[in-house]
Amino acid sequence: MSARTDAIVDWLRQRLAQTGARGFVVGLSGGLDSAVVARLCQQAAPANVLAVQLPCHGNPEDDDAARLLADHFEMPTMRIDLAPVYDVFVEDLGYAADHLPDDQDVSYAPGDIRARVPMANVKPRLRMTTLYFLANAMNYLVAGSGNRCELEIGCVTKYGDGGVDLLPIGHLLKSEVREAARELDVPSEIIDKAPSAGLWTGQADEAEMGFRYDELERYLANGAQTVAPELAALFERLVRQNEHKRTPPPTPEHQ
Repeated sequence: MSARTDAIVDWLRQRLAQTGARGFVVGLSGGLDSAVVARLCQQAAPANVLAVQLPCHGNPEDDDAARLLADHFEMPTMRIDLAPVYDVFVEDLGYAADHLPDDQDVSYAPGDIRARVPMANVKPRLRMTTLYFLANAMNYLVAGSGNRCELEIGCVTKYGDGGVDLLPIGHLLKSEVREAARELDVPSEIIDKAPSAGLWTGQADEAEMGFRYDELERYLANGAQTVAPELAALFERLVRQNEHKRTPPPTPEHQ
């Protein structure tokens, strides 16, 4: 542990005391961010953390990595396969999309770019619903795994992986999360594991996104002058467009 991770653990304990909650629920994806959050929560509430695996037509290697993390830290874990629910839900959504008003310019044909975001958002929202069911049942808080890179440019699903009670690593850049993972003794297989889907659900790789993590980190840490002008403009636009994901819904009195 380091001063940084110790401070996060202390903060988590304070949140439990302030809210009257008993512990934490964490969605365990098999990735680096959720591994770090799960371990931090376990440090804060050793006997009151539940790591939940929620596979849904994903990569089996992610499931294996989640299990590795849980076994490594002897962490209580629950596994709920969301694939059957997802399949039925998507079938119903497809029917609904086919019957939207005729005057709407909507296309959900396979491969259509307009279909990707709505469909990609379904899985994290199903996971959010499941995590909150468990958290409500136990009087736990849902701990999210978003890091600063993702949150700043909106690479989270609103009311999906962005629908959480707290964000223990929301102030850390991805490289800082990796450092924290080493300090917390997260297995190297998880630390060195390549991300399975870019920055957000539905994105394939950095080439498709048009930028790299290190470029985004440089922009966030040191300013627009440290990246190419076209990248700075892109990041500024993403931050501006996704402000709604970082703030409460507006009301007429607070425009």
